[in-house]
Amino acid sequence: MSQQMIDGLLLKEMIIAGASLLEQNREAIDALNVFPVPDGDTGTNMSLTMKSTVKEITSLDVSDASRIANMAARGALKGARGNSGVILSQILRGFARGIEGHETIDAEVFAKGLRSGADTAYKAVMKPKEGTILTVIRVIAEDSQRYVAKKPRTVGELLDKVIRSGEAILEKTPDMLPALKQAGVVDSGGQGLLTVLKGWRAAYNGEKIEETAAGVGSAATFEFEDDHDSLEELTFKYCTEFIIQELKEGVTEDDINKFRTRLGRIGDSVVCVGDFEFVKIHVHTNDPGKAIQWACEMGELVNLKIDNMAEERRERMKKAEVDQKAAEAKRKAEEEAAAAAQAAKADEPKKPYGMVAVSLGEGFSSIFSDLGVDHIVEGGQTMNPSIEDILDAITSVGAETVFVLPNNSNVILAASQAAELSDDVKVVVLPTKNVAMGIGAVIAFNPEGSVEENREEMTAAAEQVKTGQITFAVRDTVFEDKEIKEGDIIGIHNGRIETVGQSIHDIALDLVGHVVEEGDSLITIYYGQDTSEEDANALGEEVSAMFEDLDVEVQYGGQPLYYYLISAE
Repeated sequence: MSQQMIDGLLLKEMIIAGASLLEQNREAIDALNVFPVPDGDTGTNMSLTMKSTVKEITSLDVSDASRIANMAARGALKGARGNSGVILSQILRGFARGIEGHETIDAEVFAKGLRSGADTAYKAVMKPKEGTILTVIRVIAEDSQRYVAKKPRTVGELLDKVIRSGEAILEKTPDMLPALKQAGVVDSGGQGLLTVLKGWRAAYNGEKIEETAAGVGSAATFEFEDDHDSLEELTFKYCTEFIIQELKEGVTEDDINKFRTRLGRIGDSVVCVGDFEFVKIHVHTNDPGKAIQWACEMGELVNLKIDNMAEERRERMKKAEVDQKAAEAKRKAEEEAAAAAQAAKADEPKKPYGMVAVSLGEGFSSIFSDLGVDHIVEGGQTMNPSIEDILDAITSVGAETVFVLPNNSNVILAASQAAELSDDVKVVVLPTKNVAMGIGAVIAFNPEGSVEENREEMTAAAEQVKTGQITFAVRDTVFEDKEIKEGDIIGIHNGRIETVGQSIHDIALDLVGHVVEEGDSLITIYYGQDTSEEDANALGEEVSAMFEDLDVEVQYGGQPLYYYLISAE
């Protein structure tokens, strides 16, 4: 590879390729989660984060690499989900800072971006844990800086070093976290990051992403989205697409890269990907003839398609004009009503306190609403909300101080990032790891107390709640010396698999014994969407007989995948 620099157009292709390769391997990365539960979603969260990144840069066609990186980081931050997605967004955010001001990226600048990405990610996590994605990006960054410091390197050489370094440290993660070693897997977040970086290298080398090996399996991929309707300005009229096949003898990777650069000079929305079997081309240009002429110098053309986007736009404008007249009166009335409502809201003083809770399950959402929570964000196990989702909820409350209850350990980091982005509202993120803790915290809220008093009292109330959860195993594994088979019912207590068996009823009774402690006065059984009310009430009666001195309540939580959530306080 003779190419020495990465410009904005190539960096965009690399980011899209990284997202595509991650999506190809999403399910395999999900399966690396140590807990054999049905909500292992590291790959999904990271893929959704990268899809938000791609959405932000798809229609951006600039040669400035720094600008592409900044927009990519912005998209990642908006769409970040789960701890792995938030950390990935911070890596991209730091990378953008590290290359700030550079229109093109050489090996030294790329290494600087990786170092900044690692530093930013570590700062975002209150208690960084080694053996995770954080370790993988740190070691890659350190190795990269040492590598380029020895002698001048090409970007291609550095990318090869990045992958070698990432693979080596990823293989060591089981030695850093015993849970990984016992489960026989590497860290899922680290694997996800390495998959993204492999996509970057593949795009830099002009490889087909569909044939790029990430080492964790494969699934469906997504393609470049050419949305003509979203183009704000129509600088170039003709959307030109074709495939070059039967490449002529002597055509090199450098020729393909030069062709990509030439296309960037006569148009935008450039996609030039492939190998020596065929190269897929897409460009918006005013001179499709040049693109075709240059391509013919390299090989044969097939699937040639040229669309006149100016004509498409004129047709859309005609239709829009007809629709606009029909809707004008309605829109005007709606705008006036909205303006009046906004003016009335602006005149109202902000209330002192508000609450936002993350909840997954119709029953739990209803409980939070009944307890006075202002805004419910749908999400939790299997569906972590994004930073943007949480931030929008905070803004909508209309309070000077908003207490946020993440109610899932994998949402706390996203909530904390949303709090940092909230300029006009004081945000207090409470460390609630499940909905039962969140309910306990809400009950302890005192509208007459100060912010700090409420923080302390609500946190203390949440931490007094002990919980157990019952679900099923999604794969065979050995975890903490317990042999688990796919389909087994498992009871989880304090983040540990406490009991394993075949009967939901038997596991529930066993788990209650682990959850309830001396001094408790209330046991609450929340049953999920896959559990009948009859079974839940029958369980409640048996638990009442086991603990005659304690109150036992049975409530509908409606949570998916988890048959019961049992709390004691």
